[in-house]
Amino acid sequence: MKVSARSRPSAVAGAIAGVVRECGRAEVQAIGAGAANQAVKAVAIARDYLAETGIDAVCLPSFINVTIGDEDRTALRLIVEPR
Repeated sequence: MKVSARSRPSAVAGAIAGVVRECGRAEVQAIGAGAANQAVKAVAIARDYLAETGIDAVCLPSFINVTIGDEDRTALRLIVEPR
C-alpha cells in the first residue's frame, strides 16, 4: 500500500493490521519525508492493533527504486509481518 504525507496514520494502521491478519504480511511504500513520517506512525499504531489479537509484528525497512511517470524515485519500503 502507498502512504502519502496527508494519509491518516490510524486509517493506514487499520489497513496494515487487516492485511497482516489476512495475508500474513503487508508492504507499505512512502516517498518523501512527510510520507515516511506518516508510514512509520502507522506501523507503530498497527503493532498495537495486532498485539491486541496476540500478533507480535515487526517492521523490516528498506529502500526501493520506483518509476513515476518518466522519473525514477527512491521510496521507503516497510514490510510488516509477524515475528
